Amino acid sequence: MSPTAANQTTEEAFQDTIQKLAALKPIGHSRRQTDVITGFDPEWAAKIPEATKERFQKYGIDVSQGYPYIPVNEKVPKFVDEAYAVRNDEYPFVERGKNADPEKKLLFDAAEDIIELTPYIGTEIVGLQLAELTDQQKDELALLIAERVVVFFRDQDLSPQKQLELGHYWGQVEVHPQAARVGPEFDGLTVMWHEYARGRAAAKTLFKSKTSSFHSDLSHEHQTPGITHLHLDAIPDIGADTLWSSTYGAYDKLSPALQQFLDGKTAIYRSMHQYLDRENPLKGPKYIEREHPIIRTHPATGWKYLYVNRSFTVKIVGLLPAESDLILNYLFDVIETNRDLQVRWKWDNTLGSVKHKKDDKEKNVYRGVSALWDNRVSNHSVAFSHEALIGRHGTRVTSLADTGYFDPNSKSQREALGLSLD
Repeated sequence: MSPTAANQTTEEAFQDTIQKLAALKPIGHSRRQTDVITGFDPEWAAKIPEATKERFQKYGIDVSQGYPYIPVNEKVPKFVDEAYAVRNDEYPFVERGKNADPEKKLLFDAAEDIIELTPYIGTEIVGLQLAELTDQQKDELALLIAERVVVFFRDQDLSPQKQLELGHYWGQVEVHPQAARVGPEFDGLTVMWHEYARGRAAAKTLFKSKTSSFHSDLSHEHQTPGITHLHLDAIPDIGADTLWSSTYGAYDKLSPALQQFLDGKTAIYRSMHQYLDRENPLKGPKYIEREHPIIRTHPATGWKYLYVNRSFTVKIVGLLPAESDLILNYLFDVIETNRDLQVRWKWDNTLGSVKHKKDDKEKNVYRGVSALWDNRVSNHSVAFSHEALIGRHGTRVTSLADTGYFDPNSKSQREALGLSLD
């Protein structure tokens, strides 16, 4: 029989409190307006977009028990030490683009067209299926992504299984302990479905809230994300464009004096979710925080890049708070306001004239669009309102990369390409 409150020792009472807290729902769930669903969600399976249903049926994804799948409460970390332990050990990483053919002949020769969307960020590849790439072409694509920051493919027939397989080829696939996924056997295949997230969470309005700030996903990870692959299988008729900004270019925008000051400096990067401190569980929730170089060198290109983002970079190590805030806010502004560093992508699963009107049958046909970007050298943002995201559904796979390093002998992008710095 467990001890009563009267005869419990202080240590026993403390441990009892910890156990009770561990049984609670994750902190992030406290913001939800509806009941927390774990496991298969039976209510939302009937609301899956028609194009998504077609993709799932074609590739044997069973949603009869419900959709999406939410990790059960017992498997979600409650304490910050548990969250750190999820991915605290270094994982062997192979930079696939490092030894690829610099001319990318196998990839480019197989494509119908290569469209550079801006001078230094954003490329669309036409006429290739991601599901059919050879390993050599995957390596060349990894190098292209490292150089061009983000690469797009329209008209993709891509199974969830193949998308996950591609992610594993490029690195350790990130499995978020709280993220909705396609099913329990699809760890790392995260569901990106705005209507579901909005319906289950507390966000009553997005029109008046700043929910689409520029950010770099999971920048607090021990091994930070490299290639992220978002595949949309259901796309609204208009709106919900995504913007990417090159942090290669952002570094080149800085004065030589500021570059020299930042070279070798580190910053603290914070998680989105919070967790309890096991040693002081009543003090309040804590974030995962890790330290990384502010200026890093990309292993494949050898170019310096600026590794900060407004959402998750909280302070520069060694500076006073006011000094850190001043410099970080300037760096964020460089990334977010210089249009020549950015590309804006319109998600569209049809080709041809914008005057072409799709009939009801055509609208529901699965014809996916993929964006693959390097999280290390970019920030991204969705230009959305709630209305623009109705009917949008996709799956995302993130491949973790290196821990991040700075080579003082490395060059910036413009230096390496022999371009003017004026």
